[in-house]
Amino acid sequence: MSAQGDARIFAVGANHRSSGALLRDRLFIDEAMMPRTLDRLRTAGLGQAIILSTCDRIEIQGMHPDAERMATVIRDDFSATSNVGGDEIIDQSYAHFDDTAVRHIFAVAASLDSQVIGEPQVLGQVHAAHRLSVDCGMMGPEFEAVLQAAYGVAKRVRTETQITRRPVSIASAAAQVAQDLHGDLSRCRVLIIGLGEIGELIHDHMRQAGLRDAALTGPSQRVEGAARRAGMHFTPFEDLARELAMSDIVVSAAGTGQRIVTADVVEGVLRARRRRPILFLDGGVPSDMDAAIERHDGAYLYTLDDLEQVALEGRTQRQEASADAWRLVDDGVAAWRRRRAERDAVPAVIALRAYFEQARQDVRAEHPNADADEATRLLVNRLLHRPSTALRDLAANEESGGELNRLQVERVLRTLFIDPSNEEER
Repeated sequence: MSAQGDARIFAVGANHRSSGALLRDRLFIDEAMMPRTLDRLRTAGLGQAIILSTCDRIEIQGMHPDAERMATVIRDDFSATSNVGGDEIIDQSYAHFDDTAVRHIFAVAASLDSQVIGEPQVLGQVHAAHRLSVDCGMMGPEFEAVLQAAYGVAKRVRTETQITRRPVSIASAAAQVAQDLHGDLSRCRVLIIGLGEIGELIHDHMRQAGLRDAALTGPSQRVEGAARRAGMHFTPFEDLARELAMSDIVVSAAGTGQRIVTADVVEGVLRARRRRPILFLDGGVPSDMDAAIERHDGAYLYTLDDLEQVALEGRTQRQEASADAWRLVDDGVAAWRRRRAERDAVPAVIALRAYFEQARQDVRAEHPNADADEATRLLVNRLLHRPSTALRDLAANEESGGELNRLQVERVLRTLFIDPSNEEER
């Protein structure tokens, strides 16, 4: 892929497939330590690199003429900073080079190399790592071009496949169900009952989907402070029935073992709302909501099991869409290879043009009085002299493999100077 001496692309690291969580915990590089790590790599001779450090992967991507040596340097750094033996690092890590590395880098940006395929956070992590390397002076035009190509592939995967369209977690499934029922969440009000983590996660996903109006209530005395910290309205628990009537989405996360929301209460709430629909999301363990709620017209009840089923369907659909996404990645690698080959060919084209120009000037200097017909004949002879001599020399050495070389040279000459469609005729 690269001419001798050119910087080569590589990716070295450990991910959820190559290593266990224990090793990744040992290798993890927190944000505050990343500049120091980049500085050590710069001292070792690496000038272009980014660091990705997440729960799924600890990876360094970059470019260097001696990519294999740099992979060894990186693994040695992993070993030294984590106090893990070098053999264990090698056994649980990977090193990709050249086209394979480009494909890997594109797949990471497109979230095809993650535990949860299609998660949008991955691309944000790549962007953050890119910005840090720029700030630390560890980014050059060559690797900048690689990352820009990766962003282009990731955008195509997001817009041309279904890989990011369906939810894959309980919280994202809850947000999707809410959007399916109510449409624009910016016009909805959500009421969260209790301080359970699932309620917070669901609220975060709905807020990302456009939700603006949220209230928190519950039997705990800590609810008011929690509402203030989360930027939500606080409502006293004794006003639950009134708040239910004002809410389009109700999320329970109390897990008290009691039915906080009963079918009788919901019947009165729906009458007050003139049967405008309410989505009830029961995230309590044990359940906070009466299963009989969904018998009422206008009440839609989803339990954790229901949401997990929606998430499972989403994961299955993303997996099915990954084949289309990988085709886009491979198209991106092929396009990258073409651009790189075109760039690598530029010096040879410049040299050829300079040789032709020098030949033209030599003919004019040696034959200043030649007319156009004579000058062009002399120029053609001058330009053909070297290739003609080379072909004769190759033909004279056919016993030592010259015939194969001659055929290859002839094929290149026909491709460059003769219409390939007429090759058989000629």
